[in-house]
Amino acid sequence: MPIEIFTTNYDLLMEQAFEDLRVPYFDGFAGVRKPFFDLRAMEEDQLPPRWAKLWKLHGSTNWYQDASKSVFRGSTKEHDSKRVIHPSHLKYDESRRMPYLAMIDRLRAFLKQPSAALIICGYSFRDDHINEVIVQGLQGNQTGTALALLFDNLEAYPKAIKLALERSNLSLLARDEAVIGSHRAKWKETDSDSIPSTGQQWIRWILIDTENEKSKRRAELSIGDYALFGSFLLELVGQIRQQTEALDAK
Repeated sequence: MPIEIFTTNYDLLMEQAFEDLRVPYFDGFAGVRKPFFDLRAMEEDQLPPRWAKLWKLHGSTNWYQDASKSVFRGSTKEHDSKRVIHPSHLKYDESRRMPYLAMIDRLRAFLKQPSAALIICGYSFRDDHINEVIVQGLQGNQTGTALALLFDNLEAYPKAIKLALERSNLSLLARDEAVIGSHRAKWKETDSDSIPSTGQQWIRWILIDTENEKSKRRAELSIGDYALFGSFLLELVGQIRQQTEALDAK
């Protein structure tokens, strides 16, 4: 099935990345001269697996609404057109309108799928309206799971902690701690001589006693850094391709 990407960012970096890599994607708009928002097309799931689906939950810098209240994508010179960027959590009530509702419905539909796996990166859990959808989806789908990769120490995400302690299928992996299966714990400590040789690009081992090189070290997980997460995915894709090629050779 096509991969689905949900983002709260307004910028066009995701579109640029898809196009640079020649990855076809669908974002809810159809047309060439003046692409228009097409709700019925969003509700269809018959895209080829190599396509991606891009759902911009809070709108985009290249979405516009004209005088007829129709939403389209691209540049505009019409004086009465305005950008469609939905309010953040600070204006919760104002965000309850199209195409926001259609985009958030795609997140709901995704979380209803059997064994749905939602990987969260770069999201701080400060948007209550999105948190609500994620939690409700996980409550209604016991085979679904969400894994949040957090950039900072766990204490910086109080809302995420509260949600994860109440939902066993929502896990948090932060720099210094994790919440997995509703249990919170710090990453392990180990002797300097026992540090594994693999995976060091994603994990840092910090000396607990800086005056003693042989003292124990504490693990710090760095995969919540979006750049490192991208490198991790590149390495993972490379491994999958190698395994596939090996199977084909047999």
